[in-house]
Amino acid sequence: MGTAAGEPVGAPTGGSRRTEALFRTAMLVKGVDGAAELLGAVFLLLVPGAAVHRLVADILAHDLLGPPDGTLARHLSTAADEFTSGRPTFAVVYLALHGIVKLGLVAALLRKWLPAYPIAVVVLGLFVVYELYRAVRTGSLVLPFLAALDIAVIVVVVREYRSAKPRR
Repeated sequence: MGTAAGEPVGAPTGGSRRTEALFRTAMLVKGVDGAAELLGAVFLLLVPGAAVHRLVADILAHDLLGPPDGTLARHLSTAADEFTSGRPTFAVVYLALHGIVKLGLVAALLRKWLPAYPIAVVVLGLFVVYELYRAVRTGSLVLPFLAALDIAVIVVVVREYRSAKPRR
């Protein structure tokens, strides 16, 4: 027996194919994001503070972020100062944990392990809350963007979970 469109019962519909494609794209983005965060943590552990200051100075000297006294330049200078002052611990731990958790969730979700879906929603929700909290406290321009990205992924994960979950 088929559907009105002639597709077999249980065949993916246009909406579910779209959701699956969106889900796979979101997982690719989160996987790349998680890997970049993990690599960033390793980079921060291995690169001396003087090299960070030289890189920031080069970026600011070439006006790559706009005027040297602009908002982006100030944020980059502040981040470099915090890093070189011997306090990279927060950034390293945050990036490493965030990256590892994201990569683990992406692997579980791509394998369609159903218990991972609610876990992913909760973990990403906690990341959103923390990212917004840190953004307010630090004036970060990047963290709200990352929070919005995590919210979009939460929506996609919930949609995929609803379509992957067995009907009762």
